[in-house]
Amino acid sequence: MNRKLANDELGRIDLERFKIAEKTPIVVVLDNIRSLNNIGSVFRTSDAMAIEAVYLCGITAKPPHREINKTALGATESVVWEYFDRTELAVEKLKDKGYTIVSIEQTENSTYLNDYKVKKDQKLAIIMGHEVNGVAQEIIDLSDDVIEIPQKGTKHSLNISVTTGVVLWDLCSKFEKL
Repeated sequence: MNRKLANDELGRIDLERFKIAEKTPIVVVLDNIRSLNNIGSVFRTSDAMAIEAVYLCGITAKPPHREINKTALGATESVVWEYFDRTELAVEKLKDKGYTIVSIEQTENSTYLNDYKVKKDQKLAIIMGHEVNGVAQEIIDLSDDVIEIPQKGTKHSLNISVTTGVVLWDLCSKFEKL
């Protein structure tokens, strides 16, 4: 039988210890995300995966915001974030810091997520695009790699918060195995 664990049995660390704990070497870059609920969900997933930071770009709203907090559940306090007027500026900063820039998009010559390899000591910045238009072509052009999630249905797209969760879980699992 499986007994559901109580919150105090989950072994969660407190906010102060989380802030100094080792992070997965990934920065999530939100390229003009319009949904406040999606933004909050990305923060919450980034906390769960112990991601280094979330970069908010363009029209992407910034904390504090009541609608972001509904889905973030406090993760805007635990996850480091930074805002940039233009996604290109975030990408430039990350490239200067040695990050591999990876757009999550369907393109010619993209790599399926399950086939993507991470390297020891690699730092990744994953670009998540606008809910309707995806990652801007200008940002894809600045990217080192493009990853897509293989899909078999008729829609050929997933919600940005779902996509972020799938991609982060996969990449974090790969980093843990190095």
